[in-house]
Formats: sequence, C-alpha cells, structure tokens
Amino acid sequence: MAKAAQKLRKHVHYHRDGSVWARGQMTADGVIAGYWEWFRKDGTRMRSGYFEGGEQAGEWTTYDRNGKVVKVSQMKAKRAAKSTKKPVKKKSAVKRKTSKR
Repeated sequence: MAKAAQKLRKHVHYHRDGSVWARGQMTADGVIAGYWEWFRKDGTRMRSGYFEGGEQAGEWTTYDRNGKVVKVSQMKAKRAAKSTKKPVKKKSAVKRKTSKR
C-alpha cells in the first residue's frame, strides 16, 4: 500500500525588522517540503525552489536585486544518491591494559 501524502501547512520566517525572510510549506512534523522562496530585507526575491523530504530537489533559481534570473540549478536529493564512502568501524569501548615499565 502506498504511503499517504502528508498535509502541508504554510510557514513563514521573518527578518529581525519584520520583513519576510522565507515562506513555504512544512509537514505536520516540521519537515520542510514543497515550494519555498527567500527574500532580501528590501522585499526582493533572492532564491526559490522545491523541497522533497526536507532536501532540495528539482529546479532552484537565484535572482539579482532587480528580479533578473542569475542562475538556475538542478538539485538531486542526497538520499537518492548512492554513497561511495566505506562504513567506519567503531573503536572498541574495552579498555586495554598497559604494562608499566
């Protein structure tokens, strides 16, 4: 059976001066999801893009102060990528005896 989609709620972060810093959506358990936008203190949009499972995914756009697109990036969720790192062996918690000289 497929996992049911979680209901998203609107969320807004503010700069100290009260202007909107970021707005988007979060799941009921506080995971960032869906479309988000970030703004400069003067109200101009700085960056926008999507989150899936708390990670950036899909197309992300960066804007200059005049609203012109500066950069468009394609993001891949880190969880989807296979790790090439080898697992780290944990050190034994057993204390070893040392000989006195």
